[in-house]
Amino acid sequence: MSSFYITTPIYYVNARPHLGHAYTTIIADTLKRFYALLGMDARMLTGTDEHGDKIVKAAAKEKKSPKEFVDGISGEFAALWKDLKIDYDQFIRTTDEEHKKSVQTLLQKIYDKGDIYYGEYGGHYCFGCERFYTEKELEDGLCPQHKTKPEYISEKNYFFKMSKYQEWLKQYILDNPDFIRPERYKNEVLAMLEGNVLEDLCISRPKSRLEWGIELPFDKDYVCYVWFDALANYISALGWGNSDDLTKFNTYWPGEHLVAKDILKPHGIFWPTMLKAADLPVYKHLNVHGYWLVKDTKMSKSLGNVVDPRFAAEHFGLDAFRYFLLRDMHFGSDASYSEEALISRINSDLANDLGNLFSRVLSMNAKYFAKEIPALGELSEDDEQIFASVDNALQNYIQLFKEVRFSQALEGLWEPIRLMNKYVDSQAPWALYKEGKQERLATVIRVLLENMYKIAVILYPVMPESSKKMQAQLGKEFSFHGKLMDDLLSCKIHLRTGQAVSETSNLFPRLEKPVEEKQAGKKQNSKNAKQNNAKEEKTETACIEFADFQKLDLRVGTIVAAEQHPDADKLLRFEVDLGEEKPRQIISGIAEFYKPADLVGHKVVVAANLPPRKLRGLVSHGMILTAEKGEHLSLLTSAAPNGAKIS
Repeated sequence: MSSFYITTPIYYVNARPHLGHAYTTIIADTLKRFYALLGMDARMLTGTDEHGDKIVKAAAKEKKSPKEFVDGISGEFAALWKDLKIDYDQFIRTTDEEHKKSVQTLLQKIYDKGDIYYGEYGGHYCFGCERFYTEKELEDGLCPQHKTKPEYISEKNYFFKMSKYQEWLKQYILDNPDFIRPERYKNEVLAMLEGNVLEDLCISRPKSRLEWGIELPFDKDYVCYVWFDALANYISALGWGNSDDLTKFNTYWPGEHLVAKDILKPHGIFWPTMLKAADLPVYKHLNVHGYWLVKDTKMSKSLGNVVDPRFAAEHFGLDAFRYFLLRDMHFGSDASYSEEALISRINSDLANDLGNLFSRVLSMNAKYFAKEIPALGELSEDDEQIFASVDNALQNYIQLFKEVRFSQALEGLWEPIRLMNKYVDSQAPWALYKEGKQERLATVIRVLLENMYKIAVILYPVMPESSKKMQAQLGKEFSFHGKLMDDLLSCKIHLRTGQAVSETSNLFPRLEKPVEEKQAGKKQNSKNAKQNNAKEEKTETACIEFADFQKLDLRVGTIVAAEQHPDADKLLRFEVDLGEEKPRQIISGIAEFYKPADLVGHKVVVAANLPPRKLRGLVSHGMILTAEKGEHLSLLTSAAPNGAKIS
């Protein structure tokens, strides 16, 4: 069995976890599940980085020892990953004894090779970055990351001969074009290598200035530079340098890394040259993502715009939150986060498209086939198009996931989901049922159920719990094996004829607008209501002539399909059988009073001769009549046959 190893950066514990940390970790979790779905032995590593100047300062600020401080913050990261149901295999801490031993083994190996030397250096030191900057790297004399003036420090330290590997690294990147991806970050690293002579890396700090770190094995008066320490976690977690058993290392290394763009240089330059110097294989891919912005601004504690991922997952649903993060950020670019955007994405993609598909198909199957999966008959061209569309989307999805292009993969997957909703409309199962075309009706429903199952399976990496529930609703127990994806793509039939399935589905209910927006809307509605009431008080009920009443064509009909309007919270879209050649599409503003699935099969009274009217993009051919008193609204009903005229 082939293996796949994915890592997050180990998160620095000078501050508490936020959306950026959650995004990287959810991506890693998604990739682990994806490769497991492909039948691979997938492993995920995450953890915390706990040494350095900033930790000492942050601990002192809270009047704690460095160890007390890092224990607390590291625990918060671990607790968040538990709440977000992250399926990691190991949580590493740089204060772990096994990790310390690995770092010292790595240092000694490179030192013995002659690639670490002792020298004196003077440079501009940024305590925020915990590194020296050259004059060229400063921007107007300031640290490019923190926009603060570094302190000039001159001291004796140990240096790694990173410059020795400049040409090797440049050629390696050119020879392996997907080594760093997306391409923009590969080009950025190449620009760093081509634009400047790569300097040697200071990899120690004197204990006279900093004691909180891993002691150098060849000089007890120094501790290791935090980046040299932290980067080694990716192999120390596999037992390299701290165990005689290298089974895990040989099984999973080289692996893949996930990082945000602000730590591109350490991972794109420091780490591969360190591995080369230690005669170790270089990682397979460095996958670099952008920032989540809030109102086009990078999240900052001082600005008060830091997003709490736990709150978002609890209030909007964990799987829906995961879907939004993967769908709305094009991996590598920055993306904007807002509750409005999250709700819009959930309502549009999950409630209106995927949720609506499951709801209406399962409801019709329950009505027409007593909740049992019908047999598949002869396939029409329209049926084959559905199978082909889903299979093509699945193949593209797999390829795009391998290229870490998650947004494009999900965008492509939604094309057949929308196509299946249109297929329901064009095939009109309610009409087939009415006409007694039972075999064709069975085939249409079976085509939908089979392809809904494929969609449910492939969504497991992104929305694991929802995927399991969708599969269960289709009568399948969740499981995956080495040949699952091959079977999914090579076979049409995966469900068992006669198997009982759910009669309904409500996995993705529509969400309301954020509280503050809702309150603003209420104020406006209250103002409008007062204005309307004032008008009504001045207006007497007008009388009409009998001839005017005779102009109304009021007819009895049966609702054969009902769903949420794709672009309006308060509107429902109905298909009503009025005894005509085909059902009428009618749009009605009763969404706050009724759920669509509850109305299928109900008799209603329709004003049938109103001129067609477009409501938020959909044309309504008539009006369903209701009775309203106070806050209560009811549908007008009749036991008369479809098409009967009320006079």
